[in-house]
Amino acid sequence: PYKGVRHANMESLYEYGSRAGFWRLHRLFTERDMPCTVYACALALERNPEAGAAMVEAGWEVATHGYRWWDYQNVDEATERGHISKAVEVQKRVTGTRPVGIYQGKPGPNTLRLVAEEGGFLYNSDSYADDLPYWNTSFGRPMLIIPYTLDNNDMRFAQSLEGDRFFNYLKDAFDVLYAEGATSPKMMSIGLHCRIVGRPGRALGLAKFLDYVKSHQQVKKPPERG
Repeated sequence: PYKGVRHANMESLYEYGSRAGFWRLHRLFTERDMPCTVYACALALERNPEAGAAMVEAGWEVATHGYRWWDYQNVDEATERGHISKAVEVQKRVTGTRPVGIYQGKPGPNTLRLVAEEGGFLYNSDSYADDLPYWNTSFGRPMLIIPYTLDNNDMRFAQSLEGDRFFNYLKDAFDVLYAEGATSPKMMSIGLHCRIVGRPGRALGLAKFLDYVKSHQQVKKPPERG
């Protein structure tokens, strides 16, 4: 890894997500009238207000992915608290509303408590612990935990993702949960990254999966945000 210097190739890989990948995914979802939740790093949102405006216009929920992509395992409490506050402030300025959901992605031992103490979040997704949402009451007020996913996630295929492989994996997961849903509710989270599945050769697999989901009855889409 490069330490203390910028990595031009890596920067351009991420830039693809904001320049092209986001807009391809935006088309895939809006053409199918399927809203989604975007976990947006506030600094990235601030630097790409056009994307933020497109999310709002589409009726998507914009949750926060923190102020920037940091690992908070060894970050002091005051710094992390400040970053959470800054993320809320930036998103409110860019999109017009504050986030009610948060996924730091690399939380530390203080993260859940600091999120609860901030007071404005309705849910936290820094968990992979269940197939369904659940409540955490450890910090004075109930905090809804909506688990994220690392298996239904294009990051698993970042180096060698073919669209059909991604489609088949998502389809298998959906089929199991849909069958189980006949007797008890089920939820399926999917993690997407504009720089990964937003590539043309990968986006087709996602499109096929979205169409597959739409072909089924009794599938509840995420709620749109006004």
